[in-house]
Amino acid sequence: MTPPAEIPAAESVDHPELHHEVGVGPWEGELPEGAQWDPELLAGGDRRNVLDQYRYWTMEAIIAELDTRRHDFHIAIENWQHDMNIGTVVRTANAFLAKEVHIIGRRRWNRRGAMVTDRYQHVRHHPTVDEFVAWAQGEGLAIIGIDIFPDSEKLETYELPRNCVLVFGQEGPGLSEEVHAAAQATLSIEQFGSTRSINAASAAGIAMHAWIRRHVFSQKVP
Repeated sequence: MTPPAEIPAAESVDHPELHHEVGVGPWEGELPEGAQWDPELLAGGDRRNVLDQYRYWTMEAIIAELDTRRHDFHIAIENWQHDMNIGTVVRTANAFLAKEVHIIGRRRWNRRGAMVTDRYQHVRHHPTVDEFVAWAQGEGLAIIGIDIFPDSEKLETYELPRNCVLVFGQEGPGLSEEVHAAAQATLSIEQFGSTRSINAASAAGIAMHAWIRRHVFSQKVP
C-alpha cells in the first residue's frame, strides 16, 4: 500500500509560523522491505523536509544515494563573519548537489540557516588557506574565486571548468589575497543597480547555478 498523501508544499518546514503538520504520518499497510527503510519513521511518520522519494528512509541511506550522483564542483567559504549565510550556502549546495562544502578558517558556524540540510551535505574544515589550497591542488581542482577584483572576469561568459571549487569571501573584505593569488581565475557577477555588491549567500547560489547550466543542462540540449 502506498504511504499517505503529502501535505501541500506551501505548508513546508520553511514556514514555521504555520501550524499544519509537515510530511507524512505512519506507514499504512504491509511494511516495505529493504535496508533503506527506517523502522521508527515507518511507525511514527516522517516529518523531515526531504523529497518524496526519500520518505521513511534512514539518513544514512539518503546520504549514500546522494553520493552516487553528486556533481563535480565544490564550494568553499573563507572566514565569513555573518555565519547565518554559511548555513544558507550549505542549504543551496545541497539543493544543487555539490560534492562538498569547505569552511576555511573558523570551524564553528551557525547551522540554523542550513535547515538541517547539513546532515546530508558533506562539510569539510580547513584551518588555513594554505591547507585548503594544498588540498584542492592535490585533488586536481581548479580554484575559482568569486569576487570583484580589477582582473575579475565575467561569470556570465567564463567557461567554468567541470572539476573546480568555487570560493567565496566574507561580505566587505571579500576574498583574501592568498586565495586571489592561488585562484585560476576570479569571477564577478554582473550587476545593474546602484549597489557595489550582493549578499554573499546569493552570490554563491548564482555561481552554483551557473555551473549547473554549463555542465548539466548544456548536455541535455539535442
